[in-house]
Amino acid sequence: MPIRLHNSLTRRIETFTPLDPERVTMYVCGPTVYHYVHIGNARPYVLFGLLARLLRRHYPRVVYARNITDVDDKINAAALAAGTPIGTITDRYAAAFREDMAKLGADAPDVEPHATAHIGEIIAMCERLIADGHAYAAEHHVLFDVASYPDYGQLSRRSVDDMIAGARVEVAPYKRNPADFVLWKPSTPELPGWDSPWGRGRPGWHIECSAMAAAHLGDTIDIHAGGNDLMFPHHENEIAQSTCAHDGKVFARYWLHNGMLTFDGKKMSKSLGNVLQLHELLQKHPPEVLRYLLLRAHYRQPLDWSDETLKQAKATLDGWYGVLRDLSDVALTIGDADVPASIEAALCDDLNTPQAFAELAKLASEARTASSVEEKRRAKTALLAAGGLLGLLQQDPQAWFQQASTGTEVNGEAIESLLQDRRTARAARDFKRADAIRDQLAAMGIAIEDGPQGTRWKVAQP
Repeated sequence: MPIRLHNSLTRRIETFTPLDPERVTMYVCGPTVYHYVHIGNARPYVLFGLLARLLRRHYPRVVYARNITDVDDKINAAALAAGTPIGTITDRYAAAFREDMAKLGADAPDVEPHATAHIGEIIAMCERLIADGHAYAAEHHVLFDVASYPDYGQLSRRSVDDMIAGARVEVAPYKRNPADFVLWKPSTPELPGWDSPWGRGRPGWHIECSAMAAAHLGDTIDIHAGGNDLMFPHHENEIAQSTCAHDGKVFARYWLHNGMLTFDGKKMSKSLGNVLQLHELLQKHPPEVLRYLLLRAHYRQPLDWSDETLKQAKATLDGWYGVLRDLSDVALTIGDADVPASIEAALCDDLNTPQAFAELAKLASEARTASSVEEKRRAKTALLAAGGLLGLLQQDPQAWFQQASTGTEVNGEAIESLLQDRRTARAARDFKRADAIRDQLAAMGIAIEDGPQGTRWKVAQP
């Protein structure tokens, strides 16, 4: 079935047709590694990692690039404050980013270019733009001449005047036009810098992505994705400089943008004190809960994050894992199972994860009510295959219920010992003792369930 995607450039859902079906290319703007990323930063990497996974099911080769911005004023400020080289800061937080993404199940990129490893390509692109009349040097800066590119603003659909009014545009005497943006800027001695035709300096943010995308994916790429907060100025500037540097070639054929994440209905911001670091959340909640919640809303819509939505996410996964636990004695045939067509169809429809989860709930319901051994086997197989594509339901069900809210396992031996004491007490009709053990377990955060399959336990929701 065809993959259909909403193209931010045309404002339409279009059938995805790659430039070269034998080599599909996708670029996602990566993190600026000066600190741990917050949960909103993680959303595009989970979403568009899932898109890369879907594309690989349809095409023989997908090259997914996700960059690391390792030179930036925020990094410089963090390094100066810590009294260390920028590499110490960027190496630490790039490693933490990769580790946290792996815990979330975000698909790793095929290529992870670092800005500092592409200074030569960045300088060469600046030189091309100057030679073709699209950029100019002034006071050791290189600036893109927005007036030289008549289509500037086509992505955000705003006029240059509106964009200047709505953005933090640096006013400087060396600019020909207030909207002109920096491609290269000088570095003072305490800042990182590289030799260039315009003196020792460092690249602007926008030119980094254009140079890295061209170096690894080519002049024209199939998909460029990122948060909708990057549409202007970052992606708008990427289009302008890349198109002009490559003789008018289309830079990206499909643009995808995800909605922002809010916290209890409010925008996450440091000033409000509601920024949630992913690194800390992963220490408090099972990673699959966070992943499910990041995928729950359609990628183009905003996503509200709250303690209540976290509880709902955990309860939903508990229900699905409960079905798998009830089917733990159902053996499966060795080999890869086909992903149910309903799940595939939902994801092919502009990465419709809400619909995919609705279909997953149906599969869980069918598995719950299956009666014959063959029906149970088919239902369990379908549920696991669907969960596998979505990056969920990959743990042992019993281990899922026996992990603490921090994602770590509790002392199972101690709990089993108490449960055995409770069985002994019940067998002796010492119900007072049995109830006391139940209360003791409850105080430990353990809920027990008595049923036809015996007594089972799980970590209770806080």
